[in-house]
Amino acid sequence: MHAAFFVLLAASLVRFLLRHPWADRGLWVVVLSAVLAALYVLEPRITGQRGRRRPVWLGAVVAVWVVLVVLAPSFALCAVPLLYTGLRTLPPRAALVLVAVLAVFVVAALQKLSDGGVDPVLLAAPPAVAAIATAVFVHAQRQADRQKALITDLIRTRRELAATERREGTLAERQRLSMEIHDTLAQGLSSQRMLLQAAERTWDGEPDTARGHVRTAASIAEHNLAEARRFVHDLAPADLAGGGGLAEALTALAGRESAPGLEVRVHIEGAEGGGMLPTPVASALLRIAQGALANVREHAGATTAAVTLTHLDDQVVLDIADDGRGFDPAREPSDGEPHAAGETPETRADQGTRGHGLPAMRARVARLGGTLTVESAPGEGTVVSAALPVRAEEGTP
Repeated sequence: MHAAFFVLLAASLVRFLLRHPWADRGLWVVVLSAVLAALYVLEPRITGQRGRRRPVWLGAVVAVWVVLVVLAPSFALCAVPLLYTGLRTLPPRAALVLVAVLAVFVVAALQKLSDGGVDPVLLAAPPAVAAIATAVFVHAQRQADRQKALITDLIRTRRELAATERREGTLAERQRLSMEIHDTLAQGLSSQRMLLQAAERTWDGEPDTARGHVRTAASIAEHNLAEARRFVHDLAPADLAGGGGLAEALTALAGRESAPGLEVRVHIEGAEGGGMLPTPVASALLRIAQGALANVREHAGATTAAVTLTHLDDQVVLDIADDGRGFDPAREPSDGEPHAAGETPETRADQGTRGHGLPAMRARVARLGGTLTVESAPGEGTVVSAALPVRAEEGTP
């Protein structure tokens, strides 16, 4: 548009000088053409960075152009760039008034340039062209505003979606960490407390037994320290960090959970075809075993527990069975409620610190597309069975 303005301005000046070599108006036409060109070039400096003085600048340009048209009608062609400049600069009503003024001056100038009489084409063409140009500009402006509004809504929606995803991710990570802490550190601390209480009760009468309890508590504390360091590193179970696989980790877990009055045995059936289990699957099964054995130790009153790991073609199954007092699965408790029948008031008070039980196991299994079943009855022990597909692709639970 700027290039068109200067081309039309130069063409109008050349036409005037060719038709009127140097009449009495020639000097004024040349000076006003230079002033009009200077105003157009200096527009950024005159209007400022925010363009607050742009209407004043446009008024000065139009005033100089009007004088030029009166002196030399050929300058009427410069109205087209001025029309679009006015539509971009002024409010709608003021812009329509400017368009009408420009059209009137163009019609008058073209009639003066005609050879004789009133030319109906020159009379109707400028208003028609101005109307079409205005309609096209207004339509394009509305489309641009609509597109801008849509882009703004899209950006806002994307920001809201990103914020929602961040919140959901934060909540999911908090839940995952709470399950990790429950299945490792909290259970380890609970075992240490029970062992230290037992040591305190037998310290005077059976010092050797008490020292054994203390050594076992120290071993559990050492393992918990390794788990805590593993949390800081990558949140993978410490028993799996040595690369021995799930079977070795379950054997180590059974050794820690075995204590006077409770024997934990491990059975491995089948072979890990194709190599080790995926880390998410092995980690989830180990955490489930830890949670189930913690419930057996604290609430079942069992003397023996069996951990069986079975490798099938496309899935792996972990069973934890005990000969304890059992409970009624039909009224399986939620978080914070008793997880076994026959709990004493002391074990019931522990629920606030335990926090998670079977619901946490179900969450781990569901995250990896597996199933968890619980078979139990009062007085008949409990069997917890978790089946997971071998090709789980979820992140480390």
